[in-house]
Amino acid sequence: MNKTRQKYLQRWLREQQKPIKKLLNLNVLLASLSAVILVGQTWLLATLLHSLIILDTPRGELIPYFIGLILTFAIRGAILAIRERIGFKCGQFLRSFMRKQILAKINQVGPATINNKPAGAWATIMLEQVENLHNFYARYVPQQRLSAIVPIILLIAIFPLNWVAGAILLITAPLIPIFMILVGLAAAESSQRNMETLARLSAQFLDRLRGLETLRLFNRTSQQTKHIEESTEDFRETTMSVLKMAFLSSAVLEFFTSISIAIMAVYFGFSNLGQLDFGTYGTGITLFAGFFCLILAPEFYQPLRDLGTYYHDRAAGIGAADAIVEFLETDFVTAQNTIQQPVDIQSAVEIQAENLVVLSPQGTPLTAPLNFTLPAQSHTALVGQSGAGKTSLMNVLLGFLAYEGSLKINGQELNQLNLTQWRQHIAWVGQNPLLLQGSIKDNLLLGNIQSTDDEIQRALEQALAKEFTDKLGLNSEIKDGGLGISVGQAQRLAITRALLRKGKLLLLDEPTASLDAQSENQVLQALSQISQQQTTLLITHRIEDLKQCDNILVMQQGHIIQQGTFDQLQNQGFFAELLAERNLEIH
Repeated sequence: MNKTRQKYLQRWLREQQKPIKKLLNLNVLLASLSAVILVGQTWLLATLLHSLIILDTPRGELIPYFIGLILTFAIRGAILAIRERIGFKCGQFLRSFMRKQILAKINQVGPATINNKPAGAWATIMLEQVENLHNFYARYVPQQRLSAIVPIILLIAIFPLNWVAGAILLITAPLIPIFMILVGLAAAESSQRNMETLARLSAQFLDRLRGLETLRLFNRTSQQTKHIEESTEDFRETTMSVLKMAFLSSAVLEFFTSISIAIMAVYFGFSNLGQLDFGTYGTGITLFAGFFCLILAPEFYQPLRDLGTYYHDRAAGIGAADAIVEFLETDFVTAQNTIQQPVDIQSAVEIQAENLVVLSPQGTPLTAPLNFTLPAQSHTALVGQSGAGKTSLMNVLLGFLAYEGSLKINGQELNQLNLTQWRQHIAWVGQNPLLLQGSIKDNLLLGNIQSTDDEIQRALEQALAKEFTDKLGLNSEIKDGGLGISVGQAQRLAITRALLRKGKLLLLDEPTASLDAQSENQVLQALSQISQQQTTLLITHRIEDLKQCDNILVMQQGHIIQQGTFDQLQNQGFFAELLAERNLEIH
């Protein structure tokens, strides 16, 4: 990662802290107060030692000093506990705030964009990389300010007693941040490589886990296991590289801190022996001044040492921010326009496309200019070979892809409508329906949360799902990914969900692909009944479905090359070729 990119990411990270600015300021204020109390605590301790050793003061007279010392320890301990709580709240709020931004962007760009990356990569961004920002805001940001404030407070306390001690601290202090910066530049680069390797490993592992059945069938588990081992080894090496940089940073800090304190100790030692006689403003060296300065010396460097300890949090934060910023700031072409007209549809919709060009999230045309009309309450089939553009056309109707040209819904341009409201009028069934972990009833209510029990029962009967839901019960739990029921049962539950939706546009993408022949015919009959009140667009390869459609759109390489009824098209051009291929597959 180049320096320009690092600086930009640092600025971006600082801009995100605006919502927690008050909490950060409170954290710094409490730490500064703790530093002032530390000066008083050190004064009490140095006074006690000087009185007991040099003045031989009776201990009874020093009781107020002991009580004051205990109180300062307690107050500083309480302040530290409060600061830890504030720091945690800062990190917690920023993590929530960041995840909301990512989810909002995901919702904006839609599934067509999300599918371009493995699920594991998105999981890494949402979980690990956002988590890596916690310590940046909870620890590093406030500590960066304290590393300047606390030393100044301590220098103000030390200089009036002994200017040499103050000068030693003042001269040696800049060496620490200089070496921290040098080490930090390499640490940020190592952390970035570590984040990239982790994202790659997460994506590979999750994808292999999902495809474990296929890998075992083709006897490729050993090969893929070796591949994951190699990726894991790469992650181990990058992790060790990050840790090496972190330990190097700590070693540098400890070295210069030890040297500085040693120089001060030597100065006070020779001064007490009478070998040195300067720095005391002519008052002479006292045990009080020596103890006071030597006790505060480690505390002077402590904020810088803490900053060094948290410096790898900065590197981790920058590395994590790189992937987050790349996603958030990528200018994807989205379907939603700045104009968002309300959607008020009371009956089946009419769809008109004129020179419609579907665009990818990157703005690349996915289809040629398309011209077609779906009349209200019509039943239209969309056919073509894989890659012809059928799914792209379905996605643009769902509002997941942008377009050029015109696509009107009841006379209103789709990209000017509120797409969230528009999707509420769509019922959709795909090839691989998603069922979430929860009860069967919970999954059905995703279609319409206000559905009554009677409506659910009628929809189950229409989708031929009642036969197995009666046995399992609507409160039966479905595991994540639909585990616990068959693929055919999952498909029928998805159809039930679409029936409950009561949408004005019904989109079906091979809805019976996982059903046996008997169930397929029965479900299609149910879908045919509900489509009489809706406008229906169906992607299918079944000849029986095509015969029942009012209109057929034939696609090839992004073009609609034929339109008409089954009788009109069955002996013409490309559609006739598709029918011939389908007949050969059946027989």
